[in-house]
Amino acid sequence: MLVGANFSQVDGDYFAGYHRVGINVGGIVYAQLAEHVALSMEILYSQKGSKSDIVKPVNVNGTPVFIEKYAISANYAEVPVMINYFDKRKSHFGVGLSYSQLVSSDETITTNPVMTPDFTQYPFKKYDLNALAGVQLHLVQGLFLNIRFQYSVLPIRTELPPYFARAQQYNNLWVVRVMYLFK
Repeated sequence: MLVGANFSQVDGDYFAGYHRVGINVGGIVYAQLAEHVALSMEILYSQKGSKSDIVKPVNVNGTPVFIEKYAISANYAEVPVMINYFDKRKSHFGVGLSYSQLVSSDETITTNPVMTPDFTQYPFKKYDLNALAGVQLHLVQGLFLNIRFQYSVLPIRTELPPYFARAQQYNNLWVVRVMYLFK
């Protein structure tokens, strides 16, 4: 059982910082391959995205426009697969890949002067493939603290108006969660 939070940003949206906080919940199984090595697979519900309240000036066809608020909310069903190395205390670290299927997404923007871009013309891809690395610190019997970094291997979107974002966007997130393993 896994419960925690994603701290995410979307690289390519002109806003920096892990300001979108979302949930990361699900289950995990391990298959021992050798004395200190195990393969793990998870099934997760994972909220990713971006959020900014920093005013950003942009030029839209020669007109100055200020982006006052911007947010992306993307909900995924995710399946990470990792190879893990365990130490004597049962703490472990691992690397792997994660396939995510987009369940839903929403994007909002507030500008001055008011503009209402139609973001439905620029949909997110229905899937996301991430490289990931994480460490699980054994706290007490069965309980672990997990910290993980994930980054999209492929862009999550490739066509956008150039004044609102770069042409390609990528999920970029840190995950902090607790994990309880049943034997």
